[in-house]
Amino acid sequence: MYRYVVADVFTDTPLRGNPVAVVLDATGLSVEQMQLLARETHLSETTFVFPPSDGGDIRVRVFTPTVELPFAGHPLLGTAVVLAHEQACQTLGMETEQGLIRFTFRRDASGTIAATMDQPVPTWEPYEHAETLVSALGVTAVEPVLAYRNGPRHVLVRVADTAALSAIRPDLRVLATLPDMSAFCFAPANTHWRARMFSPAYGVEEDAATGSGAGALGVHLARHSVVRYGEEIEIRQGVEIGRLSSMFVTARGKGDQVSSVEVSGQAVIIARGEFLLKGAANGS
Repeated sequence: MYRYVVADVFTDTPLRGNPVAVVLDATGLSVEQMQLLARETHLSETTFVFPPSDGGDIRVRVFTPTVELPFAGHPLLGTAVVLAHEQACQTLGMETEQGLIRFTFRRDASGTIAATMDQPVPTWEPYEHAETLVSALGVTAVEPVLAYRNGPRHVLVRVADTAALSAIRPDLRVLATLPDMSAFCFAPANTHWRARMFSPAYGVEEDAATGSGAGALGVHLARHSVVRYGEEIEIRQGVEIGRLSSMFVTARGKGDQVSSVEVSGQAVIIARGEFLLKGAANGS
């Protein structure tokens, strides 16, 4: 038997935010079994927790329904909050395929836990299929389209306003032909930013909260002096699919020299259960 927990991430309200399934001890599962379980949950990501092997407190692998990711924001932050509930820890060092990710936690009077993660600093470059992407999204991009990689590759497409953002009806068949990318569309919205993410390449038609994309957007806005380095911004996602999520991002650096990226948010546990797998090393 493999115990799992489902948490809604980047929200303090059950059935909002972006869910992740966390397998608490995946020792004995093969890569094939992990991929099949991720397909079985049919969530944007499922994570698998292992004992540490390289100086962290825990090791975690992340799978979408179709691929393994070296890093992803919402599933790792959700996993960290689940482990903070399980272990009552104040900090956590999480080994990932992208390196060691550090978390700190805050608890409110109700017991809800918020986590802050130090994300990998992304690299960036012009996106090679910008014209095809913009056409498939049916939008007018208001600035050059850039690709940021911090594990996943997020292609940032800014549109004029939230009305234009909400009106996006992407051609998912075309997007599916664009490899290794998510289309992370964004627009200003008064005191915060709004975003939507589409990624058939990663097995996700539309994501309710994309923590790695939020980190990339925070860097992008600071690099272009839209916000100041060291200024925390709020990014809301999931509005159009009824899963409102709130992510908080702080990028630090100067010019194109980014020293750190922090992404924060809450998560709530909504389900617990067991996977019954015959023949697995730790199963029955």
